[in-house]
Amino acid sequence: QVQLVESGGGLVQPGGSLRLSCAASGSISSINVMGWYRQAPEKERELVAVVTPGTGTNYAEFVKGRFTISYGNAKKTWYLQMNSLTPEDTAVYYCNAQIRTLVPPRSRPYWGQGTQVTVSS
Repeated sequence: QVQLVESGGGLVQPGGSLRLSCAASGSISSINVMGWYRQAPEKERELVAVVTPGTGTNYAEFVKGRFTISYGNAKKTWYLQMNSLTPEDTAVYYCNAQIRTLVPPRSRPYWGQGTQVTVSS
């Protein structure tokens, strides 16, 4: 069984920074794509950033230059560094990954439970 656990959300003032973390655990063979999504109230979930180790990163236009996605050496933890936050960044942030498991031997996407980020003065 695979679990993704996010941490690092909270309340921050406009212009401030937060760093989100996502840790994957369980019967994992490999993690091929790691990403972050967000969902604001009454809006659909949207892609924020995604990284494919060894290939590259992709960012939504609205976070380019402000957010950075990265991952740890073990590739079971990834991060979202968020700078210059604005009230429009307020949302629940979810981590996501395409994970190949050992048992059963298959690849599918997994989601974290979400962490609230609130940008307000």
